[in-house]
Amino acid sequence: MSVQTADCLDPAHEQRTAHDTPLFSGLPGDIAVSFEFFPPKTEKMEEKLWEAVQQLAPLAPEFVSVTYGAGGSTRERTHNTVARLISEAGIPAAAHLTCVDASKAETQKIAEAYWEAGVRHIVALRGDAGEPGAPFVPHPDGYNNAAELVSGLKEVADFEISVAAYPETHPDADCPQADLDNLKRKIDAGATRGISQFFFAAETFFDFTEKCRAAGIEAPMVPGILPVTNVAQARKFAGQCGAVIPDWMDGLFEGLDERPASRQLVAATVAAELCRRLYAGGVRQFHFYTLNRADLAYAICHLLGRRPLEKSS
Repeated sequence: MSVQTADCLDPAHEQRTAHDTPLFSGLPGDIAVSFEFFPPKTEKMEEKLWEAVQQLAPLAPEFVSVTYGAGGSTRERTHNTVARLISEAGIPAAAHLTCVDASKAETQKIAEAYWEAGVRHIVALRGDAGEPGAPFVPHPDGYNNAAELVSGLKEVADFEISVAAYPETHPDADCPQADLDNLKRKIDAGATRGISQFFFAAETFFDFTEKCRAAGIEAPMVPGILPVTNVAQARKFAGQCGAVIPDWMDGLFEGLDERPASRQLVAATVAAELCRRLYAGGVRQFHFYTLNRADLAYAICHLLGRRPLEKSS
């Protein structure tokens, strides 16, 4: 890949850039943040997760969420992690819950156990089969989709419920409008908010929220931010959720395979700029897919003006 030369750049754009106010100057930190983790598989991974939690907790997140493995494969570990976040870390925690491989009675039993453990917030998802690319097949006695799951959870208790939103359309949707209709059904069933899959252009999110308003969806949509350090891994994630990774990202990470520190810096820069553009467009809530690492999310929050809350004496 050739290096871009000055002749390829728009002179007028470069002139404006030279005199623009610095992107991150004077931000008041008036944002709400949340962080997503996945349940640890080993003792070493559990230590890494709790290190990340301890680093991010001073930023006073609205909540942290813990994912559910494909096919419900991490059900017990998700429950244990969420319970520990509430009891030991004292952070509002949301548990992911899917429709995969469980009857309605089993799902409601899990929800009841969450409520008893102090969980008041659930991220309700249809979920995917364990095998990559395999179609979702509902349990014979289970919920057929996330909208039904939301309704079922509301019958169990008055949970706060977040659902997934897809700015670039879910791969299983027949068309963008069908995907919006599905999102509206989830909100109408009682969901509190939508949390978006990751994306890499602010305009993608702005266009999506405009379409939501036009479709009568009034619940807030929170952008999901994925700081990318591994483009190949990100492409795999993107293929599963319908996101588009721009070609220019390949160029930014080219030559950094053996330079992890540099990859971290580039990743933080790219994600922070996206967040700053979203902020300029009025966004004040951000959800970070941390992959159980704290440094990138913490740095981005810091650039956006978010600072640790001082402990009262």
